[in-house]
Amino acid sequence: MNEKPNLDYIQKISGGDQAFEEKLLAVIRKEIVVEIDEYQENMKELLLDKASENIHKLKHKISILGLEKGYKIAVEFEEELKRGDFCHKEQFDEILKNILTFINES
Repeated sequence: MNEKPNLDYIQKISGGDQAFEEKLLAVIRKEIVVEIDEYQENMKELLLDKASENIHKLKHKISILGLEKGYKIAVEFEEELKRGDFCHKEQFDEILKNILTFINES
C-alpha cells in the first residue's frame, strides 16, 4: 500500500493551533501503541471478537492519520474477523506497521 500516514486532518481540525495538534498527536501516540499491542495479542490467541473490537478502536485513529484506504481496509477486516475470515490481515498489519513508523518518526 502506497498510502502514508500524515497530519493533514489534524492540522485541518486544529485551525492552526499548534498546542492542540501536539496534544492530539500525544494522545494518539500513547493510545495507538497500547491498542496495537492488544490487537496483536488477541490475534495471537485467536480471540477474534476482541481483535475485532481492537480494530474498531484503531480504525478511527487510522482515519485521523489521513489513511482513507487504510480506514476502508480496517472496516472490512473488522467485519471479516467476526466471520473468522483473515482476508485483509496482511494489509491491515502493514497499515499498523506504517503507523508505528510514522509515530516514532514524528
